Amino acid sequence: MKEYLLHQSYRDYFLFTFGINSGLRISDILPLRVMDVKYTEHLRVKEKKTGNVRKIKMTAALKQEIEKYTRGMADSDYLFPSRKGNRPIGRETAWRIINEAAKACGVEGPIGTHTMRKTFGYHFYQQTKDVAMLQQIFGHSAPSITLRYIGIHDDMIDEVLETFSL
Repeated sequence: MKEYLLHQSYRDYFLFTFGINSGLRISDILPLRVMDVKYTEHLRVKEKKTGNVRKIKMTAALKQEIEKYTRGMADSDYLFPSRKGNRPIGRETAWRIINEAAKACGVEGPIGTHTMRKTFGYHFYQQTKDVAMLQQIFGHSAPSITLRYIGIHDDMIDEVLETFSL
């Protein structure tokens, strides 16, 4: 999908890359400006859904993408500018970008902007197996909610336990 989006639009590629590497909701990504991400090690976002302020350390890969993408942009520019005036793209536009890319790449199932957040969570969990840390990153109230959210189902757990032995 990244390669497909890169050929469509650098902004759209960066939207997807930012989404899967930050774990933020689309409502918290779209209003960001260059100054919010360029000169810092941490993203600081007041979540629209919860009102909580989140501080997220940016990965080296994300910082590199930000540096490349924002080169030549003003600090006050939106990261994801709309072609219609001085505002960011809307949630519907972001959904259409991600959904069309998924269809073009043959990705099955309902795909939307929230899929980026879930993708971040799924891969974070697969790499670290630290559900407590992921729960904290997402602001969930229980590990079971986080596991269900990222799609770790009972059958996946059964499959792992089939070959587990001490």
